Amino acid sequence: MKNKISYWFLLGLAIWLLIIFLRKKGITIPVISNHLTDCITVPMYTYLIEYLMNNILGYHWKPDFKFILSSTLYLSILFEVICPMLSEKFTEDILDVLAYLAGGMVYYFHRTILLSLFKREDM
Repeated sequence: MKNKISYWFLLGLAIWLLIIFLRKKGITIPVISNHLTDCITVPMYTYLIEYLMNNILGYHWKPDFKFILSSTLYLSILFEVICPMLSEKFTEDILDVLAYLAGGMVYYFHRTILLSLFKREDM
Protein backbone atom coordinates (compact mmCIF):
# COMPACT_ATOMS: atom_id res chain seq x y z
CA MET A 1 0.00 0.00 0.00
CA LYS A 2 1.42 3.34 -1.03
CA ASN A 3 1.34 6.44 1.16
CA LYS A 4 -1.30 7.99 -1.08
CA ILE A 5 -4.93 7.61 -0.08
CA SER A 6 -6.94 5.52 -2.52
CA TYR A 7 -9.17 7.28 -5.01
CA TRP A 8 -11.83 4.67 -4.22
CA PHE A 9 -11.72 5.65 -0.55
CA LEU A 10 -12.03 9.33 -1.45
CA LEU A 11 -14.92 8.53 -3.79
CA GLY A 12 -16.69 6.63 -1.00
CA LEU A 13 -16.13 9.55 1.36
CA ALA A 14 -17.54 11.96 -1.24
CA ILE A 15 -20.60 9.71 -1.68
CA TRP A 16 -21.17 9.64 2.07
CA LEU A 17 -20.86 13.43 2.33
CA LEU A 18 -23.21 13.93 -0.62
CA ILE A 19 -25.83 11.63 0.90
CA ILE A 20 -25.55 13.38 4.28
CA PHE A 21 -25.97 16.74 2.54
CA LEU A 22 -29.00 15.50 0.60
CA ARG A 23 -30.59 14.07 3.76
CA LYS A 24 -30.17 17.41 5.54
CA LYS A 25 -31.95 19.07 2.61
CA GLY A 26 -34.78 16.53 2.87
CA ILE A 27 -33.88 14.74 -0.36
CA THR A 28 -33.83 10.95 -0.18
CA ILE A 29 -33.18 8.58 -3.03
CA PRO A 30 -34.46 5.25 -1.66
CA VAL A 31 -31.80 2.63 -2.47
CA ILE A 32 -28.90 5.08 -2.63
CA SER A 33 -29.81 6.90 0.56
CA ASN A 34 -30.63 3.73 2.49
CA HIS A 35 -28.26 0.98 1.39
CA LEU A 36 -25.38 2.41 -0.68
CA THR A 37 -23.74 3.93 2.38
CA ASP A 38 -24.05 0.58 4.18
CA CYS A 39 -22.56 -1.22 1.20
CA ILE A 40 -19.45 0.97 1.17
CA THR A 41 -19.05 1.02 4.97
CA VAL A 42 -17.06 -2.23 5.35
CA PRO A 43 -14.70 -1.49 2.44
CA MET A 44 -14.03 2.02 3.74
CA TYR A 45 -13.60 0.79 7.33
CA THR A 46 -11.24 -1.98 6.20
CA TYR A 47 -9.24 0.31 3.92
CA LEU A 48 -8.91 2.95 6.65
CA ILE A 49 -7.60 0.40 9.17
CA GLU A 50 -5.20 -1.03 6.57
CA TYR A 51 -3.96 2.47 5.72
CA LEU A 52 -3.44 3.40 9.38
CA MET A 53 -1.70 0.12 10.21
CA ASN A 54 0.66 0.24 7.25
CA ASN A 55 1.35 3.93 6.72
CA ILE A 56 1.00 5.44 10.17
CA LEU A 57 2.04 2.58 12.46
CA GLY A 58 4.52 0.97 10.05
CA TYR A 59 3.11 -2.57 9.96
CA HIS A 60 2.79 -4.69 6.84
CA TRP A 61 -0.76 -5.92 7.25
CA LYS A 62 -3.45 -6.97 4.80
CA PRO A 63 -7.04 -7.70 5.80
CA ASP A 64 -7.98 -11.34 5.49
CA PHE A 65 -11.36 -13.01 5.10
CA LYS A 66 -11.82 -13.44 8.87
CA PHE A 67 -11.16 -9.73 9.42
CA ILE A 68 -13.76 -8.73 6.85
CA LEU A 69 -16.35 -11.11 8.31
CA SER A 70 -15.65 -9.95 11.86
CA SER A 71 -15.85 -6.31 10.72
CA THR A 72 -19.21 -7.04 9.12
CA LEU A 73 -20.41 -8.66 12.33
CA TYR A 74 -19.06 -5.82 14.49
CA LEU A 75 -20.62 -3.07 12.36
CA SER A 76 -23.90 -4.98 12.15
CA ILE A 77 -24.14 -5.38 15.92
CA LEU A 78 -23.11 -1.78 16.53
CA PHE A 79 -25.36 -0.05 13.98
CA GLU A 80 -28.26 -2.49 13.74
CA VAL A 81 -28.61 -3.64 17.36
CA ILE A 82 -26.91 -1.31 19.86
CA CYS A 83 -27.46 2.10 18.22
CA PRO A 84 -31.22 1.54 17.66
CA MET A 85 -31.55 0.77 21.38
CA LEU A 86 -29.80 4.03 22.27
CA SER A 87 -31.33 6.43 19.75
CA GLU A 88 -34.46 6.64 17.65
CA LYS A 89 -32.39 8.08 14.77
CA PHE A 90 -31.14 4.54 14.09
CA THR A 91 -33.31 1.74 12.77
CA GLU A 92 -32.53 -1.95 12.70
CA ASP A 93 -32.71 -3.40 9.21
CA ILE A 94 -31.60 -6.81 7.97
CA LEU A 95 -31.03 -5.32 4.51
CA ASP A 96 -28.36 -3.09 6.03
CA VAL A 97 -26.60 -6.18 7.38
CA LEU A 98 -26.76 -7.76 3.92
CA ALA A 99 -25.36 -4.53 2.44
CA TYR A 100 -22.43 -4.63 4.92
CA LEU A 101 -21.79 -8.24 3.96
CA ALA A 102 -22.05 -7.57 0.21
CA GLY A 103 -19.69 -4.61 0.44
CA GLY A 104 -17.20 -6.64 2.45
CA MET A 105 -17.30 -9.57 0.02
CA VAL A 106 -16.85 -7.32 -3.02
CA TYR A 107 -13.91 -5.62 -1.30
CA TYR A 108 -12.34 -8.97 -0.38
CA PHE A 109 -12.87 -10.34 -3.89
CA HIS A 110 -11.35 -7.20 -5.40
CA ARG A 111 -8.34 -7.13 -3.05
CA THR A 112 -7.46 -10.81 -3.17
CA ILE A 113 -8.55 -12.24 -6.49
CA LEU A 114 -8.58 -9.40 -9.00
CA LEU A 115 -5.42 -7.71 -7.77
CA SER A 116 -3.55 -11.02 -7.62
CA LEU A 117 -4.57 -11.74 -11.24
CA PHE A 118 -3.17 -8.40 -12.38
CA LYS A 119 0.05 -8.92 -10.42
CA ARG A 120 0.60 -12.33 -12.05
CA GLU A 121 0.12 -10.86 -15.52
CA ASP A 122 2.73 -8.17 -14.80
CA MET A 123 5.40 -10.73 -13.89
